[in-house]
This record gives sequence, structure tokens and C-alpha cells, in this order.
Amino acid sequence: MVQKQKVKRKTYHVNVKVIWKHRWIYLMLVPVLAYYIIFKYVPMYGIVMSFQDYNVFQGVFGSEWVGFEVFNRIFHNPNFWSAVKNTLVLNLLTLAVTFPLTIIVALMLNEVMNAKFKKITQSILYLPHFVSWVVVAGIATNMFAQRDGTINLLLNSAGVESIPFLSSNAWWIFTYVICNVWKEIGWGTIIYLAALTNVDESLYEAAYLDGATKFQRLIYITLPSIKSVVVTMLILQVSKMMTIGLDAPLLLGNDKVSGVSEVISTYVYRLGIENAHYSDSTAIGLFQSVVNIIILLVADKFAKAIGEDGII
Repeated sequence: MVQKQKVKRKTYHVNVKVIWKHRWIYLMLVPVLAYYIIFKYVPMYGIVMSFQDYNVFQGVFGSEWVGFEVFNRIFHNPNFWSAVKNTLVLNLLTLAVTFPLTIIVALMLNEVMNAKFKKITQSILYLPHFVSWVVVAGIATNMFAQRDGTINLLLNSAGVESIPFLSSNAWWIFTYVICNVWKEIGWGTIIYLAALTNVDESLYEAAYLDGATKFQRLIYITLPSIKSVVVTMLILQVSKMMTIGLDAPLLLGNDKVSGVSEVISTYVYRLGIENAHYSDSTAIGLFQSVVNIIILLVADKFAKAIGEDGII
């Protein structure tokens, strides 16, 4: 027993030494930890608003406790389920288009031999990610407007009738997906390009000597080498199926396409900010988080079932 205690003390002493040796590196974690504690964990006490008839003047600790009455109310509201459906449709379509295109673009960039051209191309592809959705919405309006939009003017000059990109449900979804692809496809390639740099070059050389074509090397070497990264990124993307940004649907949407543009984020915005139904909006936010966690766990378990490591 005495010997075991000595070993434990010695191990603890070594860990302290290691931490002290790298103290400045650990000190760099302090701002990150402070950010998450202050802005992510401390506000969690507000979750109790989901179970209250929240009153601004009485506050969280003074408002009446109503249990699951708020959830019962929103679950019986058809507008809520319409927003959930629209959120899932837009997220699934965006994922179905953006995810494979991101991998394809990364593979194409990886094949570029001219370093200068490759850097310029990457910079051009990354740039839209840093552009505000307000600007993107303005560009989209000028490009896709039915009367005087650039695309419709070109179509009219070719003898084709104007397309209602922003006033027809189906065309609005198409426009939304295209704008998301343009804005985020370059940014999404960063992780895949980093993974591609770790592929063993000797594998390509051996395959080349064996007579494998470039396409065969891509299929049998490149893609299997980044398979774990692809699965991890897919799990992370799927786990956000119930979450959608407020900016894009709110700025691109209008009354004519509210049937498809009204998503959970815009619905919560109108409930909480415009109508001051704070309990309802908080309950919807909690519902989103729970569903996202469930999707994450299911996706992770499926990844492990097919032989991948998963992320949990």
C-alpha cells in the first residue's frame, strides 16, 4: 500500500512539473476557457425560462413555474412544425450540395502544381466566407431580382422569360442553396487540404509505377486516406441539422416565400424579439439543442458501426 501511494505521489509531482514547464502555453488557454465559461455556461441558467411563464419585471427567480406547459403550447403550434420542416429541408439540401462539392474542390486544388496560382485560387475561394450576409443578400437581390436582376436581364436578352428566383418557393430554395455554396465552399476546403498534405507520397509513386491512372490513384489512395476526416466532418455537419443561421433566411426571405423561408431561427426571432414571448423562444432553443445532441450521438454511433473512430 505504501509503495502504491509513493508511485501516485511521484506521478502527480511529475505532472505538476510538466505543467509548470509549459505554463505559458497553458496560460494561453485562459482566455478561451473564460470565453466559454462566461458566454456559454453561465447563461445556461436562463434555460429555466422554458419552464416558466417568464415575466421581464419579475425575472428568472420571480416568474411563475409552469412545468412543461410552454413545450405543450409550442408543440401544438403548426407554425412551429412548419419552421422545423423548413429548417431540415434547407439544411439537408445545403449539405447534400455543399459537402461533396467541398471535397471535390479540395481534391482539385490539391492537384494544382503551380504554387502561386494555387494560393491565388484559394484566396479567391476563401474570401466570400468573410463577407457579411447583409452584403451577400444585397448581391443576390441585384443578381436574382425578377424585373431588373442581372441574370434575368441576360435571359430576357436571349429571349427567355424572367425567372422568379426570389418570389417562387422552389426557386427561392435554389437561390438560398447557391448563395450558401458560393459563400462557404472555399472555407470548407481548408481541413481537407490539410488532411491531403498528410497522405504518403510513396503510395502515389508505387501506384504510378504499377500503372495506375490519376483517377485510380484518387479513388484507391487519396479518398481512403482522408476517409476519417470526411466522416468526422460529416458527423459535425449532420449534428447541426436543427440549427440554421438567422441572417440568410431573414435577409433573403420575403412575404411571398414565407412558406419556405420561415425557419426556426426566424421563428424564434419573431417570437422573442418582436412579440416578447421569451419562454416560448427559450423552449424552442432548448428543443433544438436536445435534438442536435441526439442526432450527434446517433451519427457517431453509426460511424463507429461502419468501422470509423467517430468523435466521442
